[in-house]
Amino acid sequence: MSASRLLSVLLLLQSRGRLSAQVIADELGVSVRTAYRDLARLQAAGVPVYADPGRGGGYQLLDGYRTRLTGMSEGEARALFFAGLPEAAADLGLAAEVTAARLKLLAALPAQLREEAARTAAVFHLDAPGWYREPEQAPYLPLFADAVLTRRAVDVRYRRWRAPQEVHRRLRPYGLVLKSGIWYLVAAAEKGIATYRVAQVLDAVLGDERFDQPQGFDLGAYWASYLDDFQARRYTGKATIRLSPRGRRRLPDNLPPEVVRAVDSTATAVGDDGWVEAVIPTEGTEHACGELLRLGVDVEVVAPAELRQAMAATVEVLARAYERH
Repeated sequence: MSASRLLSVLLLLQSRGRLSAQVIADELGVSVRTAYRDLARLQAAGVPVYADPGRGGGYQLLDGYRTRLTGMSEGEARALFFAGLPEAAADLGLAAEVTAARLKLLAALPAQLREEAARTAAVFHLDAPGWYREPEQAPYLPLFADAVLTRRAVDVRYRRWRAPQEVHRRLRPYGLVLKSGIWYLVAAAEKGIATYRVAQVLDAVLGDERFDQPQGFDLGAYWASYLDDFQARRYTGKATIRLSPRGRRRLPDNLPPEVVRAVDSTATAVGDDGWVEAVIPTEGTEHACGELLRLGVDVEVVAPAELRQAMAATVEVLARAYERH
């Protein structure tokens, strides 16, 4: 690790110019004392590093010096795919490799392109997780990343929504997908290829069994097909609702995009007060009741009768609860 860090210090100086020991320490996640020690080791090895004392000073390489030690390790080459996804790289245990790969890329670029790359990195930032919830904890994600890359089977204990809730599976991982801040594992099991939410894995052990993916398997194509099938299975019913103007404005922040699109395509005016009537897809009475109640007095269910009754019963229970206090 020490040799790798020395190379990182060297590449930092080559790509960024003059840097203080504090900046080097912050970049590499080490103490300032360690940064000073690494700089001294580079000097002892004959690398022309010199210090400019005083305010605004720092360490830099002699003008014209460039190292050719920019070859990437296997792990760093893999990590390149996550160079724009620092949080995803950290989740997968590749944060150090991404940092090292980025430094080596910058060091290999001409000065003008290095400056352009730095400007580009400064004005784009990706934050994958959605609003209003904490990121999911997925402690076995690095293990699955290893299994995907090395084609090794994994024995898991998994929690699912239907009974029996806890099941044991031997999985042959084909790939990982990050969807709105949530990691999913695409893997072959006894009954075929399926999708597993990584945070729902209760236990996982990497096995010795090796496997090959089916010829022609395409992770992106599988995921697109999975999403289409999920939507088809998700919405099994319909409801007719009425929305106030405020309810329609609040719709995108409270209900899924499919519902918003359905309202936009089916809305018809009812009366002169801006209310509209529309037909929306539903997953079931209980689920639809919970989602529509987010809109409060700005929504009214017209049909089906069981959903209207569920809404009325829930509101009645709430009213009694507030009356008691």
